[in-house]
Amino acid sequence: MRAAQVSRLDGPSAIEIVDVAEPTAYPGGVLIDVHAAGIAFPDVLMTRGHYQMKPGLPYIIGGEVAGIVRSAPEGSSLKPGDRVAALTMLGNGVAEVAVAPEQAVFVLPDNVSLEAGAGILFNDLTVEFCLVKRGRLAEGETVLVHGAAGGIGTSTLRMAKALGAGRVIAVVSTEEKAGIAKANGATDVVLADGWLAAVKELGGGVDIVVDPVGGDRFTDSIRSLNQGGRLLVVGFTAGEIPTVKVNRLLLNNVEVVGAAWGEWIMTHPGYLAEQWARVAPLLASGAITAPEPTTYPLEQAAEAVAALDNRTALGKVVVSLR
Repeated sequence: MRAAQVSRLDGPSAIEIVDVAEPTAYPGGVLIDVHAAGIAFPDVLMTRGHYQMKPGLPYIIGGEVAGIVRSAPEGSSLKPGDRVAALTMLGNGVAEVAVAPEQAVFVLPDNVSLEAGAGILFNDLTVEFCLVKRGRLAEGETVLVHGAAGGIGTSTLRMAKALGAGRVIAVVSTEEKAGIAKANGATDVVLADGWLAAVKELGGGVDIVVDPVGGDRFTDSIRSLNQGGRLLVVGFTAGEIPTVKVNRLLLNNVEVVGAAWGEWIMTHPGYLAEQWARVAPLLASGAITAPEPTTYPLEQAAEAVAALDNRTALGKVVVSLR
């Protein structure tokens, strides 16, 4: 089979398309003919050895796939021919055939394409975890998201109202990205340059900030919060890990909350299934629209990962394999 492989830790440019043996299903594993695979920011970090989990070289990139079940464990509710989205976790996803643990494989609603399905699990379930579990989103609250034209950003825009938000504000770096944010459901869009003043002009503060960016806008994110507001720390795509003066939290009764979905699902068996049971009906009904990913062919897998690295990616990035 063909796969996107890293054999040296030199960044996305080190990704090569190679022919390797097809995997075989391990006990409890589901064998999937992969049609599309999602790319996430950990894929960027792993190509340089900067992620906390470091697979041995060489490794196949990607941890999120959508495709058709070839075989499933005996007694499984899954069956050959099922259209599924699945997590292989950190690696072995961008390949023509993949294996995923049964508890991380989910039948897609009929109205979700396989390419869209490859963009759901990492980002949408991260956002659901952020807003519901960690952010305690209440009906009618205002949500602001940084990096709103990226994968986590567009998921937040697509999902927040269905999860209870009354208003969703997008922060983007360019006018082109503003168009992406509006298309994905933003109530309001502001540019990153001077974003705090622009948000205040919209009518005050916000209740939740979703921040996958980090960097120098962190302190202003705290300033943007209403009394009792929550700043959700999702990641640091800007590269800089910010610090916080805790007196700011005390004075305004606000919170900075870690929201590491990957760590949570590793330590809370069954949580993935609980999330899918909540999200899948919203996708099936159209309350949450399926993502419209930016798709690259397998031969351009390196460019797909580089788009996240250089922050030119618009929406979810997916590699098409069939």
